[in-house]
Amino acid sequence: MLTLLSILLAYLIGSISVSTLLVRVVKRVDIRSYGSGNAGATNTLRLLGWKYGILVLLLDALKGAVSVYVAYAFTHHSLPVEYVAGLAVIVGHNWPIFFGFRGGKGIATTIGVFLVLLPLPALLAGIVALIVVAVTRFVSLGAISFVVLSPIFLALLTNRTGALLFSAAAAVLAIYRHRENLVRLAQGKERRLFDHS
Repeated sequence: MLTLLSILLAYLIGSISVSTLLVRVVKRVDIRSYGSGNAGATNTLRLLGWKYGILVLLLDALKGAVSVYVAYAFTHHSLPVEYVAGLAVIVGHNWPIFFGFRGGKGIATTIGVFLVLLPLPALLAGIVALIVVAVTRFVSLGAISFVVLSPIFLALLTNRTGALLFSAAAAVLAIYRHRENLVRLAQGKERRLFDHS
């Protein structure tokens, strides 16, 4: 029962769309109708500025971390349940029940989950992703780099099959949510960070 409850709570926590709520309060519009149409930190940055963008990034990451810790507490550190809860909070962020199943792309939430469950691989992948964003100004490319490199670094550093399967599944979710970005990157049409055109 506690296993199912921790997974359900993770999904519901993920379904709290911070950017949607924040932009609705501050600007009185639906973030999903402006900019990229994505309910996430980058679109918040474009609509409200970098301070709000960072706030959304941190709170979305916190959702991921909290969900894993809840699963940890409920199941006395059952890693398989923590992995499923990690995926559940990402799914909740991407397809939130409270907002018509129209959410974000889950990268910030994935960062929070990965930092708890595979901290060193996530940190290494995060450093590379930040370099990618700094050089290219493509946030989507940095995000994809992060989710792809995290399981690769994990495989190089450890021999944790469960963690590898979990991180690979999270990467698949992120890549699926970024499929339109990948098309635009290939076509040279992807928007760069701080590009308001």
